[in-house]
Amino acid sequence: MCGITGFLNFFPRTRVDAEQLHRMMSILHHRGPDECGMYLDNHIAMGHTRLSIIDLSTGGQPLHNEDQTLWIVFNGEIFNYVELRKELETSGHRFYTNSDTEVLLHLYEEKGVSCLQELNGQFAFAIWDSKKKRLFLARDRVGIRPLHY
Repeated sequence: MCGITGFLNFFPRTRVDAEQLHRMMSILHHRGPDECGMYLDNHIAMGHTRLSIIDLSTGGQPLHNEDQTLWIVFNGEIFNYVELRKELETSGHRFYTNSDTEVLLHLYEEKGVSCLQELNGQFAFAIWDSKKKRLFLARDRVGIRPLHY
């Protein structure tokens, strides 16, 4: 099981506090002892602690899309990600990992919040759109994976 954390900076003229994010991630270390990663800009801080299950070599997070305008932290598993990936590749999406996380990110890029209707799995995630300055948080319908805000 992985851990995701982060916060929005409502005063983007001040820098995001990386140390605060690091402290938040250290509390989640038990959920993801294999690896950790952070994404920071003036608007948001996103952190991920990883328990490596799928795509051990390139599945680290946060992940981004091709032009690095969308960023994701994800906890869970998308059971139908192989089928979704094939559809997305047919639509022209290019992948740099074999992870279900990247499939989820490209699905959001393709369908927006309607991507949730396509997902079969257990998950909690946060997607940051750096162009629109929009944060999208979601979890599976049953709430198997925790998401607190």
